[in-house]
Amino acid sequence: MLTSEEDFEFDDIYIVIAGLSNTYSQYVTTYEDYQVQRYEGASTLYGPHTLSAYIQEFKKLAMALINDEQVEPGPQPPDLFEKQIGLLPPVVVDGIPLGVNFGDVCADVPQNSSFKSGEMVTASFWSACPRNELMTEGTFALLEFLQEKDDWIPAYDDDDFCLRYKWSRPYKLSSRSRATLEWRIPEGVTPGVYRFRHFGAAKGLFGSIHHFTASSSAFVVT
Repeated sequence: MLTSEEDFEFDDIYIVIAGLSNTYSQYVTTYEDYQVQRYEGASTLYGPHTLSAYIQEFKKLAMALINDEQVEPGPQPPDLFEKQIGLLPPVVVDGIPLGVNFGDVCADVPQNSSFKSGEMVTASFWSACPRNELMTEGTFALLEFLQEKDDWIPAYDDDDFCLRYKWSRPYKLSSRSRATLEWRIPEGVTPGVYRFRHFGAAKGLFGSIHHFTASSSAFVVT
């Protein structure tokens, strides 16, 4: 707990409490902007005094932080999940051909191949609908670098512009699907041995979810 000015490490300290927009509260506008009722004002769900209410409660939280005081939890927002209307049809089941497992490679990187900056490397896997698991804390696509013998470390994932994850169904009404990973090798990439990794989740006939991982053959970047 800070007890004197000497305890402050910096002259100016700002405490910012920020959250994701478009969740429970949506937009928060000023009283004046609310009266105009443009897009932001019309999306301020709790009336013209929403901002004042936020400021009031944030002041209480700030004082509690400064004074090292406990804050009693307030009322919980209502759970409206069951009242949401979804127009996207649900995933019924994911399928694969006979003799194939989810994650098996259906179009591998050529064996003993090598590539250089600017070239495209691709691999495809028997996969499942990505809506079964959104991989919020993970990734659908990963490119790994061989650092030492059997020591693969992440190099790029589907957050990177150079690595793309493409999901498709060969036929519109088919339960089978494929995941294609494409890597446009960027300039300045570390030379060495790489491979693709794919992560997915398949839905069974009775609704169970099965997670799987897949790997392509290794290839060399020169």
